[in-house]
Formats: sequence, structure tokens, C-alpha cells
Amino acid sequence: MQHWARRLEQEVDGVMRIFGGVQQLREIYKDNRNLFEVQENEPQKLVEKVAGDIESLLDRKVQALKRLADAAENFQKAHRWQDNIKEEDIVYYDAKADAELDDPESEDVERGFKASTLRLDFIEDPNFKNKVNYSYTAVQIPTDIYKGSTVILNELNWTEALENVFMENRRQDPTLLWQVFGSATGVTRYYPATPWRAPKKIDLYDVRRRPWYIQGASSPKDMVIIVDVSGSVSGLTLKLMKTSVCEMLDTLSDDDYVNVASFNEKAQPVSCFTHLVQANVRNKKVFKEAVQGMVAKGTTGYKAGFEYAFDQLQNSNITRANCNKMIMMFTDGGEDRVQDVFEKYNWPNRTVRVFTFSVGQHNYDVTPLQWMACANKGYYFEIPSIGAIRINTQEYLDVLGRPMVLAGKEAKQVQWTNVYEDALGLGLVVTGTLPVFNLTQDGPGEKKNQLILGVMGIDVALNDIKRLTPNYTLGANGYVFAIDLNGYVLLHPNLKPQTTNFREPVTLDFLDAELEDENKEEIRRSMIDGNKGHKQIRTLVKSLDERYIDEVTRNYTWVPIRSTNYSLGLVLPPYSTFYLQANLSDQILQVKYFEFLLPSSFESEGHVFIAPREYCKDLNASDNNTEFLKNFIELMEKVTPDSKQCNNFLLHNLILDTGITQQLVERVWRDQDLNTYSLLAVFAATDGGITRVFPNKAAEDWTENPEPFNASFYRRSLDNHGYVFKPPHQDALLRPLELENDTVGILVSTAVELSLGRRTLRPAVVGVKLDLEAWAEKFKVLASNRTHQDQPQQCGPNSHCEMDCEVNNEDLLCVLIDDGGFLVLSNQNHQWDQVGRFFSEVDANLMLALYNNSFYTRKESYDYQAACAPQPPGNLGAAPRGVFVPTVADFLNLAWWTSAAAWSLFQQLLYGLIYHSWFQADPAEAEGSPETRESSCVMKQTQYYFGSVNASYNAIIDCGNCSRLFHAQRLTNTNLLFVVAEKPLCSQCEAGRLLQKETHCPADGPEQCELVQRPRYRRGPHICFDYNATEDTSDCGRGASFPPSLGVLVSLQLLLLLGLPPRPQPQVLVHASRRL
Repeated sequence: MQHWARRLEQEVDGVMRIFGGVQQLREIYKDNRNLFEVQENEPQKLVEKVAGDIESLLDRKVQALKRLADAAENFQKAHRWQDNIKEEDIVYYDAKADAELDDPESEDVERGFKASTLRLDFIEDPNFKNKVNYSYTAVQIPTDIYKGSTVILNELNWTEALENVFMENRRQDPTLLWQVFGSATGVTRYYPATPWRAPKKIDLYDVRRRPWYIQGASSPKDMVIIVDVSGSVSGLTLKLMKTSVCEMLDTLSDDDYVNVASFNEKAQPVSCFTHLVQANVRNKKVFKEAVQGMVAKGTTGYKAGFEYAFDQLQNSNITRANCNKMIMMFTDGGEDRVQDVFEKYNWPNRTVRVFTFSVGQHNYDVTPLQWMACANKGYYFEIPSIGAIRINTQEYLDVLGRPMVLAGKEAKQVQWTNVYEDALGLGLVVTGTLPVFNLTQDGPGEKKNQLILGVMGIDVALNDIKRLTPNYTLGANGYVFAIDLNGYVLLHPNLKPQTTNFREPVTLDFLDAELEDENKEEIRRSMIDGNKGHKQIRTLVKSLDERYIDEVTRNYTWVPIRSTNYSLGLVLPPYSTFYLQANLSDQILQVKYFEFLLPSSFESEGHVFIAPREYCKDLNASDNNTEFLKNFIELMEKVTPDSKQCNNFLLHNLILDTGITQQLVERVWRDQDLNTYSLLAVFAATDGGITRVFPNKAAEDWTENPEPFNASFYRRSLDNHGYVFKPPHQDALLRPLELENDTVGILVSTAVELSLGRRTLRPAVVGVKLDLEAWAEKFKVLASNRTHQDQPQQCGPNSHCEMDCEVNNEDLLCVLIDDGGFLVLSNQNHQWDQVGRFFSEVDANLMLALYNNSFYTRKESYDYQAACAPQPPGNLGAAPRGVFVPTVADFLNLAWWTSAAAWSLFQQLLYGLIYHSWFQADPAEAEGSPETRESSCVMKQTQYYFGSVNASYNAIIDCGNCSRLFHAQRLTNTNLLFVVAEKPLCSQCEAGRLLQKETHCPADGPEQCELVQRPRYRRGPHICFDYNATEDTSDCGRGASFPPSLGVLVSLQLLLLLGLPPRPQPQVLVHASRRL
């Protein structure tokens, strides 16, 4: 077998030497040495420059934010409250007006366009990816807030003055994107004006639930939610509690920590989390699912619930926010005030705020609940029905904002958010936030107002930050990344969420964006701590097509971005320390090389694909490379490579590489007969963006990415020495390869290493495309005892020769498998159409043996950005979840009609016209996502790569009565494993199958309950405002219970039974304390 292996190695090496042209391309570069310079990437200088540029970009936004916040506070202070203000007194552009007119059920359709609502014209603006109007602001008001309320109209009145400040900001900085004021009343005023993105279902957008608003409106929180599940809590009340808890969880961000427990006589966590955990998307999902399993039974025991909550908050052995501490209790009522518990745990300092929520319709005395909240610096809320949930589960932020407002200028610090999806279509953004305070006083000599007015925000698109990073000088495998204090990436080439939900931030941890190891944990910690650093490491990287793992050397360099919560890193392979910069000052040579880009030259010089880069501002992009090349040529006929509107570095390098690869055709490829060695094509790809495929007809079947930096073969060749084989990609679910047209090929590529003095770089990759069927026949000959191709040697019972892969193919299985475990070649004709498949799908027993004998190592990881098809609903044909359905006996019982259950049912039906999907659909659907839209999910990925065994190896696969011998050996200077094995004789050998394909994780990845026991390092914001000695806690909530009259109930029920439901009146869901 070693003899066969040497023959295979020699054949591959010979073909690559003759046709690959590695040595010849090196000589071509050296012959053209006067046409380029070798530049050096200095990591420390590079990363500091980029960090400085990002800091400058963000600082301009900070100055605009401060101007806006100061102006807003002054405008509101000077504003005179009007009790008798009317809708017609206020003229503004209602961003949802156009959408409401298109809605046949909207009231605005019946009464026409409101006189107070402006009609605007819009122009398309590529910076906003939207139609905008720069002369006005737009206003968005949540669906569940009545636009005509006195509070809202006064808010619209004083915020109108912000329009001029928005415009002045844009005049000073034309690069500004959305400027937004999110009011604590729910009103959003943003600039420039653009129509609201109306969802297909009900619009539940509320600025107060946006990640940027939550982060700007209060300091981080440690929250324990306790839910009363005693026997009195049943039916609709329990369902209201479950929904309320889920809505409460949505008010928390990644800077917060939370736990949820239920209680009756005893308290217990609703999920597997036994302590406070970070309120990230995955943990909140665990809570939401667990809450749905709560069952009501037993008696109410407030003491058990509060003692559990205080114990949770006093646990100092875990990671937590260490700022605002609070307990949120949901109950249907009770008489115990548990004063002894508060005396023991919370008094006299009252470091923990207590918020109480009376849920459902009942006749209990609410005084104890009010007392608990008032005695512990909290607030009391009532949630009688569905419509009150959203408002009352977010109003607690007003209370938490009090110390911040009272701190004044000290609290006026700009914070930068996690990455999230912009609701108006900008894509991924970060937002700078600044709180806006109420500077008024309630009267002469009165205490300072302690209400937060809202949060000012300015968006920065991630693409604008990316433009400040080096484009193509870092090579195919070099990149810049940035992380925040949570370790989440702000910039990273692997930040590619397949689906985005603008209700939630995009949180991809640096250790999930890359393959985690101890070195990267150390780098991440140092960056979060705001340190500078440099470290060279050996690490694993995943290929672009996510089929392969390579062990590589990388240099990491990092610095903090001053005045922000971010840290910037630069990753460079050693071979990317230097790069070429073309210097084509000779215009005649420019024209000569440019002519080799013209399609008229392709027949003789081979087909050229050019990387779809932004060479010039006026170059029209296209996904079709032929069309893109046509656009490029047309533009180059109008401008020169030295034009100011073009990227001279990119253009000069592209044209230089066009000429250099043409010289490779001239010196090597044109005079060779590819058919002699059964080659379908030869090719070269370069850092400059050229991929030349010869002959021209081979381009018809070329499927690799025209951007070399995004081509898997290119990046892997740079990271690996020798020849890298890449069989055609085959999914196990797809039909086998079709070999009839002789165009199925195997790519073999290798990097061209160039040494110029003491500087080494890899500016290009060359290779060949093998004809699969012809090379499968050649493989059998090379792995045989033949001395010449036309002299087969017969091995029979009477001969003295060894068995081989050609003559004895009925008894021996001979295969070449690549380093990812994919079949490359086989001596079995029936396996030719399975080339490119994971070998376990071809011969599960043999692949398992190779893995068990350390020829392969397995690497498992999780893709947290995957998209999955929507699951069919599991409750088809059943009543909607969460709807209380009365029985016939209930209808016949007069007492039922006057009960809280009947009243709640009516309210449910009434509010259901607005909140149709709250109890039966995901909030994302209510935001307007199509029902067929893919949703985010977690996929488990498994890759295999060569293990520790390098030499040849014999082993026996023990299958009981039919053992199986195999021999395996690595082919030097390739990524191939040569395996010869006996064919399986019985079916017992088919046990065990390794899986390589992506699999969906129903539990959303690794077990969350285990992950929270070893949380990753993070740091919270540097500032905390949770206490102020001057805080007035007397406003702590009040509620009243107004039981409906029997007459009203009967009338309403008759209307429902007659099919004439009354049209719901607009709800004024703005808290009374908002009257300024």
C-alpha cells in the first residue's frame, strides 16, 4: 500500500507542477517586480488608527445627542401645560396615517384624513434605504395609546420644537442617520420623516420596549419575579399573570439579571435556574416557556415568596448587575403584609424596591399590596385585563429613573447599545443614548421633579463603522472585529444573522462567532477590561462552507475604543503581514492589461471573473458576474484608474493581476494539452480580485465565488501547505451527481508563496480541476500492481501477486477521503456519484473505525444565527390558547353573569379586537412577520479534521463473526487519506453512523441550565444610579376597583350574543403621573 501511496503522491505532484504553474507564477511576479511595492501591515498602528477613526465617528454623534437632550429639557421646561388642548390644535406628520388609511377597518378611513395630520412628499435616500422628507419630523404613537389624550397632545406640542434641532444637527453632520426622541409617554418623534413600516398584523411597536430605550432609561437591574399560584388564581387570571411575566421579561436587557419563581405555601423557581441569570434572549426564552407550565393550587403564602426573592438578591456568589434590586410580585390579592419579612431583609435601608401587581378582576382589598410597594420604595399596579398588561409592566422604569434624574448632570452620560435591527429598515445598527430629564418643579419652593422625560437616541449603521476598517489589505483570512462589555460582537465577519427580530438585540458572543478555546477566552477578558494586547495563538478555524476545520496560526492585536464600551481587535495570519500594492504609472501598460479583461480575449486567454468590489462610486453592482464585468468595463471607458471617484488601490491591483495571470496563460497553460492528464480546467485566483479559468468553456461550469476572499478553496489553500482537494459539495438529501456530461470535477489548489528579500507573502492560489470519472479510473490504476497503464496484472488463485484496487475491486474497497471526511475518489464505480458526500453516508462502519482510531477528530459547535422553517401549530382545531371558554352551565347561572369571570371575558373579547394574537401567537408575528417566515434557531454543527495519526496504520474492525481488515495512510503534501479495506461481508458491520450535517437543536443549543452555572466573563456599565437621598417615594401607585353594574353587563352580553359588538373606544393608557 505504501508503494501505491507514493505513486498517488507523485502523480498529483507531477500534474500540479506541470499545470498549476506555482514556480512559473513566482517567476512572473519577480519579473514584474517594478510594477508593485510590498507594504507591511503593522498591527498595533492599524488597530489604533481604526479605533481612533471609530471614536471620532461616534464622538460626532455624541455631540449631536447632547445638543438634542439639552434642547429637549429646555423646551419642556418652558412649555405651558394646556388642560383644554384639542387634536385639531396640533399639526404633525403621523407616520402611521398612510398605513391606517390603507386599513379598511381603521377609523381614519371612515372619517378621512385628519385635518391635524400633515401629508408629505418623500424622496428615496440610499443612506436610509428608505423614502424620507428632510423638512419634517415624523411621530409614531403605539396602537394601545389614545392619540387624543391630553397628555399625548401636550407631548406633541412641546416636542415639535425639536424639529429645528434635528435639522441643525444634520447641517453640522450630514452623515447623521435617524435622530429619535423616545418619550416616557410612548410617543416617538424621529427625523427625517418617513412613513412607518406598517406590519401585516397589528403594530405593537412601543419605543419604551426597544433595547436602546431600556438601556438609556435606567441603570442595570437585579430582578426577582414572584408569581402567586395559589388555588384562587385560576382560569383567566393565571393566564393574565403568565402573559404579564413574559411582557415584564421583555423590558430587560443583557445588562440585567433575573429569576422567576412561583409560590403558594412554598416558593420554587419556575425553571431550572436556581439563581439570578443574565436576561439574555436565550435565558428569557427558557423563562417564558417555563412560565406556561405554572399550575394554580394550594394557599397563598406571601412570606415564602418574599423570603425566596430576598435570598436570591442577597446571593453574592454569582455574577449579577449589582445595581437596582427589585422584587416584582404578581398576585390576585391577599391580606398578609409580611412586615416581619421586610423588617428582616430590607429595612431600614430599603435597598430592594418592591413592585406589586394586582392581576384580574376581584373584590379583594388591595390595601396590603399598596402598602408593600409604598413601604419599600416601589409602586403598586393593577392589571385587570389584557389591555393593561403592556403599559403596567413597563411603568416601573419611571420609578427606577428617579435616582438618575435627581443625580442631574452626573447621570448625563452617553451609552452605546448592543447591535440590533433598526425598525425603519437601516439594517444592523448601534445607538447612542442619552436620558432626558424633567427640569420643572411642581410649584414655588416644591421639590425637583423626578420624572424621566424619555431617551434621546442617534443610530449608527454597522456598515458605516465597517467602512473605517481596512478593506483588502489584510488578505482573505485577516479581519477586524469589535466587542462590547458583554463580549458580544459589534463587528465580525461571522456576524451574519439569518433572521432578525427588531424586538430583540442581536447578541452573538465573540466565543460563538469563532471556535472557542482558552486563548480566545483570555483575549476576550482582556478586551472587556479595556486593555491593550497582542498574542500569537494556534487555533481552529471553520471554513467558509462550514465543512472543514483547519488548525492555523493567528496574531491577535487589540485596543479599547475610548469614550465607548467597545474594544477593537485585529486578526492577521503570519503570511498577511505583507501585501502587494500595484504601481501602474505606465498608462500604456494599464491599457494593455485592461484589454485582457475584455470578453473578446477570453477564448485565447481564458475566462476572467472579477471580484464584485466597490472599485468606484458610480459602478453599478450586480450579482451576475458577467453583468458586473460589463458595468465595470463601461465605467472604465469613462474614467481612469487614477480617478478620484475610484479606489486606486483596488483598481491598480486588479489590473496588475489581470496582466500577471495572463502571463501565466502565455507561459504555461496555452501550450499544454489538458486532456492528457484528464483535466477539465486550470485556474488562478489572486488577492487583487482576479479569478482566471482556462480554457474559456470551463467557465460555464465554474461555481466558485468570484470574490476570492469569499471562496472556500482560496482561503483554505492559504492556510494549508501542499495541495488541497475539494470534491463537489453534495448534501445527503440531494440526488447523486450526474456524471454523463463529463463536467463534474474535483478542485486541487495550492497557495503561491512569494519571498522577496526577507518578506514572505501569499498573493495568489493556483490549481486544476480534475475530471472525476477519468481520475477515478486513474486512481484504480495507480493503486494497483500494474507497471504500465496498458498492462493489467491478473491476480488469481494460482498467481503469486498481491491483491490490488483495480483487479480485486470486488473484494477490496479503496478510497481517497479528504481532511473533512468527504469522499474524493473510489475504486467502486457505483460510488462515483457519491463523491463529495460525508464518508459515513457511504460506508458508516469504516468511517466510524477511522474516527475511533484517531485518524479523525470531531469538533462540535453551535450556530446561534441560523434560520429554521416555521413549525406547524400544535393546537389546530382547538380553541385559542389563553381564552376562557364558559360552559353551558355557566351561561345558565345568573351569578356567573355578574362575576369577575364574565366581566373579564367581555374585556378579553373587547381588547381582543386590538390584541388579537397576544395569547396565541409570538409577538414577532404580531409585529407583522409573515406566517411563513423563517424564525431564528440554533443549529448544531459537527466537523471532522485530521487527528494525531500521521503514519500508515493497520486495524481490524471487529464485527463478531465477520471481522474486517483496513489499512489507512495519509498522502504527504495533500489533505487526503488513502484507505484500503475489505468489503463488509455481513450486515452487522453497518452498526453506528457518524453525523456531519447540521442538526436543529430543539433546546436552543447547549443546555442553558448547565451554561448558566459557568457564565462567561462580562462587565456591566461603569455607572449605577439606584439611590438618591432626596427621592420622594410618596407616589407609589393607587388603584380602584369599580365593579360593573348588572344592567350594563346584561346589555353588553346581549349585544355580543346578537353579533353586534360595540366598537372599542380608544384607550387612554398613559399613567396619571405623566401630567406635567
